[in-house]
Amino acid sequence: MPNEDAPEDHSEGNGLVAYIGYGSLVNRTTLRTDYVSAQRVSLHGWRRCWRPRMKGDPIVSKRRTSLLSARRVAGSVIEGLLVFDRAENLPAVDRREATYDRIRVPEAAVRALDEDLPDCPIYVYEARTNTADHDPHHPILQSYLDAVLQGFLREFGRNGVHSFLDSTDGFERSVHADRHDPVYPRAVELLEHERHFIDTVLEERGTRFV
Repeated sequence: MPNEDAPEDHSEGNGLVAYIGYGSLVNRTTLRTDYVSAQRVSLHGWRRCWRPRMKGDPIVSKRRTSLLSARRVAGSVIEGLLVFDRAENLPAVDRREATYDRIRVPEAAVRALDEDLPDCPIYVYEARTNTADHDPHHPILQSYLDAVLQGFLREFGRNGVHSFLDSTDGFERSVHADRHDPVYPRAVELLEHERHFIDTVLEERGTRFV
């Protein structure tokens, strides 16, 4: 849902808009619109963090789990996928990110890693729970984390996965082991080498599964 930082005028860029995926949106298999293209970028002045889900979140779980967000932190840099989409598809993406605010990002905060950026509005989704008190007791869905880490592995390689884990606050949370009965509605199928790598990395970091 847009806020005052995200004007609704999409007349720029010949009907194109762009939004920065820094979590599950990095995984192209989770995208549900007929988006135009996507490219790797870095986002400057933001840092990822896990936050408790809030009422109204479209993911239904018996547990109150955590979601991934990004918050503004001076000097911080995160990698992500910039998705170029048709302006008429933006309401569908807003519905997917129902408990997030869509915020307009200054062009200077986005750096292309592979090719020049087209001229169109760029947004990022920020969870409305970013002002919530820190609470490590809400687990992360493994099915959600699988989708995120698979996306980073495919876009940024093994170093990208390590970079994601190092640049995300809140990993002291446990992980709810729902891989074989996924709660996340856009759950992915991991290839064997992806599963082995992801599980090994999380084990090495001392991740607790519940």
